[in-house]
Amino acid sequence: MNLKSLGSTLVTILLSLLAVEAALRLADFRVLRQDASERSLSYDYDAELGWIPVPYSEAVVTTARTIHAKHNSLGLRDIEFLPNGRPTILFLGDSFVWGVDAEANERFTDLLRERLPRFSILNAGVSGYGTDQELLWLKRLWPTIKPAVVVLLFCTDNDRLDNGTNVRYGGYRKPYFEMTADGSLIARGQPVPKSLKLMIRDEWLPRHAWLARLASFTYVEVHAPQIFVPDPTDRLVGAIDDFVTGNSSRLLVALQHKDDQIISSLQQRRIPFVTLDGAAAYGAEHGAHFTPEGNQFVSRILETFLNEQVSQSSRTAGERN
Repeated sequence: MNLKSLGSTLVTILLSLLAVEAALRLADFRVLRQDASERSLSYDYDAELGWIPVPYSEAVVTTARTIHAKHNSLGLRDIEFLPNGRPTILFLGDSFVWGVDAEANERFTDLLRERLPRFSILNAGVSGYGTDQELLWLKRLWPTIKPAVVVLLFCTDNDRLDNGTNVRYGGYRKPYFEMTADGSLIARGQPVPKSLKLMIRDEWLPRHAWLARLASFTYVEVHAPQIFVPDPTDRLVGAIDDFVTGNSSRLLVALQHKDDQIISSLQQRRIPFVTLDGAAAYGAEHGAHFTPEGNQFVSRILETFLNEQVSQSSRTAGERN
């Protein structure tokens, strides 16, 4: 091939690529877009968990309303954790705990800090996490925090969906658990592939070229296609309970809404629980997160629940002594 033919071929290829780039931009496929969620703004890639909050990060997030988020040195959307001799109550959960659509001081955990001053209240919620990621996250935080009580807020709207697959929220990859024949759990999907949304945020080429986004999307879809597994939720809650009690602490559960299936499982394991039905929330199109009034309602429910459980534990300990 002479230089003229080679030049013509290169020009043709370049023009074709530019045409495809232009077409992709015009088509504006949802799966290739960057988003402005709290996951892409304040979270980072993690090979074990899929994504984790970035320590000291700050972001402005808009869903039903615009809120401001700031993470501490542990990556928690909370004040700094400083052991102070008081028993720590760690709240574990997804965006309902993290506080989508809530300023930090409006969240039920911050309200409980005022209502229960004899405890150290810590918010370890991470938006988008399923119970599977929450189990892994709890194990990672444990050596630093060593809570006396763990309160798992179970989101009945979507936690079972989260736990049954390796892809959620427009392409975010996550770990998942499979159940073996004997009922034990095995972690799968690790190391977790980096999600396209985070590639767009972190890497120059996907950020500026939609062709690069398409290539990255195709690579991830081929090498880590979405799969679905039998729902491991009840086993996951049991695994959290085993881990917490095995470390001489106590697990309590708060249910976003009443759910007969998980209530039956909790009763079998004798895990105390409370339901949060009736909490005011924004519309389902925004995720149905608690309004400020809803957070106030939840804080009152949890205050009563926690006081009852602590009193019961104290009585039981006294009877044993």
